[in-house]
Formats: sequence, structure tokens, C-alpha cells
Amino acid sequence: MKKTSTRLADGRELIYYDLEDGVARDAVDRRPLEPAGLVHSEIRHDRLLGDAVAVASHRQGRTYHPPADECPLCPSREGRMSEIPDSSYDVVVFENRFPSLVGDSGRCEVVCFTQNHDASFADLTEEQAALVLSAWTDRTAELGELPAVSQVFCFENRGEEIGVTLGHPHGQIYAYPFVTPRTALMLRSLADHRERTGRNLFDDTVADELADGRRIVLDTEHWTAFVPYAAHWPYELHLYPKRRVPDLIALDDAARAEFPRVYLELLGRFDRIFGPAGAPGDDAGAAAGTAEAVTPPTPYISAWHQAPTGDLASFGVARHDFALHLELFTIRRTSGKLKFLAGSESGMSVFINDVPPEAAAERLREVASR
Repeated sequence: MKKTSTRLADGRELIYYDLEDGVARDAVDRRPLEPAGLVHSEIRHDRLLGDAVAVASHRQGRTYHPPADECPLCPSREGRMSEIPDSSYDVVVFENRFPSLVGDSGRCEVVCFTQNHDASFADLTEEQAALVLSAWTDRTAELGELPAVSQVFCFENRGEEIGVTLGHPHGQIYAYPFVTPRTALMLRSLADHRERTGRNLFDDTVADELADGRRIVLDTEHWTAFVPYAAHWPYELHLYPKRRVPDLIALDDAARAEFPRVYLELLGRFDRIFGPAGAPGDDAGAAAGTAEAVTPPTPYISAWHQAPTGDLASFGVARHDFALHLELFTIRRTSGKLKFLAGSESGMSVFINDVPPEAAAERLREVASR
């Protein structure tokens, strides 16, 4: 992997990650952009819930579903400059032009997985997926060293149903100046379990799923994927390395080498849950009687959970007690129907799942690659 760092016209950092060492990256961003330092965000703390909200009013003006030939994540070309100055790339990471977190409030980055506008992460080769993993790891290491950063979160939102406003295959990285509420809950559960049993909660969770077996979707030499016992979403997968590590940086070479094959297989299965992508389905549109609809790609969120960067003594645990894992889920509950967060979920954070986790796991095993 070759890493090349440069600056965009407004001062934001952009980093090329290339598969070949000999690639030269010297293209210059010539767009007339205002300095990036003019935008700011504010972190406000909720006194009742104890969590935080980022206020970033400048995001109202962010790019919204542009035509494909005006995509800001495609390479630049003659007469059409984008966020990527060069005419091609393998993987690119750059500071978000419309960040939720900025300055002392953290940092937001965009990760472009491929220059191919019409692709998806599932379409990448194993070599390309490995390069994305290297980029995630590198950014986790660098962002984690920033004084204001307490937690690094690598994730991908895919599909308009999720709320994605750019169709180009990409993800994001948030560097938070605090420990996120979801991670804080995990850390408290981790400490409580250690106090009650003397064991590690993450280790016991994976061991219990393996012993039960009904919700295991994939079990390889270095990774285990399962639908959790109390899954919140209709189809939800958790992926753990066999050796517990706190973050992407600590993954060993064997787990790192096997990850692309495992992850691409799981993403492929997600696209086949409701029928082969591009095959006739029962989604809206066929009902009109004019033509058969096709099954669209499955919308999903894919999220890496990593240990916070600092000392965790205040939570009653050590950093090495945390287990790196990936959570992958979709809001689609059946073909043509989405799960919307209703009163119980949105108002009280009590989820109601329409799909039994055992049934979801069985379906995800059925759609394995042959």
C-alpha cells in the first residue's frame, strides 16, 4: 500500500491509498472554495440523559442526490472538478466538507471505497477490500492520537432508505471528543459482568452463541459471524475476530488476511436475503402492472465498534477488555417493506423485532455463496 497525503483548495486533508507503490499523486485542486475553517460545530450535553448532541447548522447545505455526472466522489475530469483532484484512484479518504464534528468537537472523514460510481462494497475484489481495511486501520491510528479525540468510529451507510444522499460507494469515519452513549453502555455491562462472574462479557457472548449454534451464520478460522440473541433489527449480524482485540490496529495478520473474503461473503448474503439483486421481486412498482420490479440492493449500516482511545478506569474496565467487532444490519424487514422506528423505539428505546433472530440466521445461511 502507498499512502499520499495532500490538501484540497479549502485546506482540508485528502489521502490517497494506492495498491501500487509507483503511482504518483500530484494533481492540484483548483476549485475556488472558501477556507474550511469557517465551518464549526458545537457539542451540547443532555442533562437528563447524560448523552451529547452535535449542532452543525452548515450541514443544511450539503450535497443532496446529485446527478451521476456531477458526483463529488468520482475522480475529476476535464471541465468537472470533484472532491478528488486526480483522474483515478483506488481508495481515498478526505475531511468531510460538511462535517458533523470539527475542531475541538472532533473530526469527520469520508472514505471512498472505489472510483467506480455504480459499484458497491460487495463488488470489490478481496485485494480492494483489504486496502479499505488498511485505510480504516491507518485512520484509526492517526485520529486516535489527536488530543481532542476519545473514540474513532468507521462505518458505512448504504441506500437511500437509510438516508444516504450520495450514491457513490463510500463510508465515513467519525472521531468523537467523547465516549459515545452506545459504547458507554457496553463498557458498563462489561464491568458488571466481570464483577459478577470474573469473566469477559464479549468472550462469553461469542462462546454462548457458538455453543447454541442456531444463530451462527459463518464460523471461519479467524472470524465468527452470528445474529445476536436479542437482535434489534430484522436482519442483524455481529462479526468478531476469534482473538479478542480492542481495535482495528491490534488485528493480527491472519485475521486481517481473512477479513476481505469473510466480509464480502456477508455483504453478498445481505443482498440475497430478499432475492437476487436485479431479479424480479414483489417491491412497489410491480403492483402497477406495467412491468416487473426488480429486487433492489439491501440498504444497510455497517459499523465498527472499537475501544475508546484513552484509559477506561472510570468505567471499571481496562482497554484490552473491549472486543473489536462489526455490526451489520438492515432496516428492510421483508421485500418491499421497511422497519420504521415507531413510538416504542424512538420514544423509549425499546425495540420490537418482527423477525426472530433464529429465522434471520437461517435465512442468512440459506443465501450463502455456492
